[in-house]
Amino acid sequence: MQDGMRGAPGGGAPGAAGSSLPLRLSELRYAAGGVEIIRGITLAIEAGPPTLLVGPNGAGKSVLLRLMHGLLRPGGGTLRWAGGAGEASRDAPRDVMVFQRPVMLRRSVLANAAYPLRLRGLRRGEARARAEQALARVGLGGFAARPARRLSGGEQQRLALARAWALAPEVLFLDEPTANLDPAATRAVEAIVAAIAEGGTKVVMTSHDLGQARRLAGDIVFLHHGRVLERAAAPAFFAGPATPEAAAFLRGDLLW
Repeated sequence: MQDGMRGAPGGGAPGAAGSSLPLRLSELRYAAGGVEIIRGITLAIEAGPPTLLVGPNGAGKSVLLRLMHGLLRPGGGTLRWAGGAGEASRDAPRDVMVFQRPVMLRRSVLANAAYPLRLRGLRRGEARARAEQALARVGLGGFAARPARRLSGGEQQRLALARAWALAPEVLFLDEPTANLDPAATRAVEAIVAAIAEGGTKVVMTSHDLGQARRLAGDIVFLHHGRVLERAAAPAFFAGPATPEAAAFLRGDLLW
């Protein structure tokens, strides 16, 4: 579902004993309109610092993220969470996704933040308290009564992150969350993402911004033409990529 509605600040992610990670992909494939977009990807997403998916436009980053979140059904291969494929409990949603352009309900900022919590069955008072705490954490505590659709682009993205954070997911999927934002808004969003990760939530994120990848990533997954060509710890990837395609990408060369 959109922007965290599938899946509390301060509570952190579910503990290791009940972890749904690693998420294991084996020979995963996906095609649309007769074009193969994801071509046999085998990958494991483990708990830990943020994993950033990078690569040229058309590499398949956003599609892969949607496959992992379950918005798209694979055309082949398997995708399995640890502990089986069952749904997470009401109080510990397994995964949430935030998009480039988050969906804002025609409601106040506070009502937007509380809505997913109400969907998960929380009482009105508890949902409001969690939502208020989440808004304070992203710097929107003074905006609670404002119509959400009147926020700036950066403020809407911060609200989307608050909405997701309030759910305390084990995994947070982010698809280019700072695309089209100015440097100040980007800095604010990155600080929130880092705080969410430090709280124990696994962040898996796509980005076209290599500076951002350097700042946030624990490890890098480099995609090209729907395949994972390289995976490495972020410092090693940026210091010396192992494939010529990744080296060309870091130089700013055009890849096709």
